[in-house]
Amino acid sequence: MTQQEIINTIALTRLGYFGLAGLLDLYRRAESATEIVERRQHIRDILPDASDRLVDAFNNMDEALRLAEAEFEQDMALGIVPLTMADDRYPQRLRECADAPLMLYYKGSADLNQLRIVSIVGTRHTTAYGQDLVRKFMAELRQLCPNVLIVSGLAYGVDICAHRHALAQGYETVGVLAHGLDELYPTAHRQTAEEMLSHGGLLTEYMFQTRVDKSNFVRRNRIVAGMADAVVLVESATKGGGLITARIARDYDREVFAFPGSVGAKFSEGCHLLIKESTASLICSAADLVETMGWTTDAALSAAHEQGIEAQLFPELTEEEHKVVATLQRQNDLQVNILSVQSGIPIGRLSAILFSLEMKGVVRSMAGGNFHLNR
Repeated sequence: MTQQEIINTIALTRLGYFGLAGLLDLYRRAESATEIVERRQHIRDILPDASDRLVDAFNNMDEALRLAEAEFEQDMALGIVPLTMADDRYPQRLRECADAPLMLYYKGSADLNQLRIVSIVGTRHTTAYGQDLVRKFMAELRQLCPNVLIVSGLAYGVDICAHRHALAQGYETVGVLAHGLDELYPTAHRQTAEEMLSHGGLLTEYMFQTRVDKSNFVRRNRIVAGMADAVVLVESATKGGGLITARIARDYDREVFAFPGSVGAKFSEGCHLLIKESTASLICSAADLVETMGWTTDAALSAAHEQGIEAQLFPELTEEEHKVVATLQRQNDLQVNILSVQSGIPIGRLSAILFSLEMKGVVRSMAGGNFHLNR
């Protein structure tokens, strides 16, 4: 990823008033921001139905490029990583979404493409019941699945409770912000946010000097939803950001779970609504989520890896397992889709084979969805 490609992508986001969907369409057709900027005087060659307003914007984008260069310099000075959609570190799950951000800004230590990612959301007015749910959920999940990235929004209530209990359990946790990384809102959560930088991170689509605005919080909910495998709604009234996030997650075809509460309890009504309309599955414990997600073997996998099991201890491989091993011997560290093509094994079947090979200590999953042959 070149510096100029990053700057050009940032500049495109400065034209965001044309609508994210339109810019994404343009970006995906051109396959790079640099291609768009270099051909900006002839933008209809890429997007034939571009509006006159969009054509005018590209004819006068010098200011956007200047501001993008300044943003990039500030990012570098503060250790912020700008992530374009073409960057392998960009959340791959989020990239699949139709309204994914063109750019993300990240500061932290966690891999945003971990094997398991769970987003915890809910009301900013969490009760003692909700706080206890989060504490118990996180402790049980840690026992069942030691390797999960926890995502939330660093807001008051359920969000900050999720981050703090994740840290207490030794999980990495990422906060998705509704403003630039040059400030922190709410400031009361600064100490937790600083701890998260070395045990997770902070992520945003917003540039420096972005005003904390109500609409930004709504927009950031799609990132919380899109970068996860599952979204858990802990407590919510019949209206609120947690409810919005859960519905976005369902639209993204993510698994959505909700904890029940007492009948008539204000901050359980939203959970009950989602369960009633089948938007969310009822959940009473972390075990319910683990079973539904098919993660019941994570603990066994972790134990096998920690024991350093060597491939030669498991010489009995099936014909298909030998085929996968042979493919990885030719070229190691392949993503599932590439491994499927090169081995000739359909992805649905390949997933089961890779799991079997992981249990035998022959391969291991790595960041970015790659699989590595243990030699």
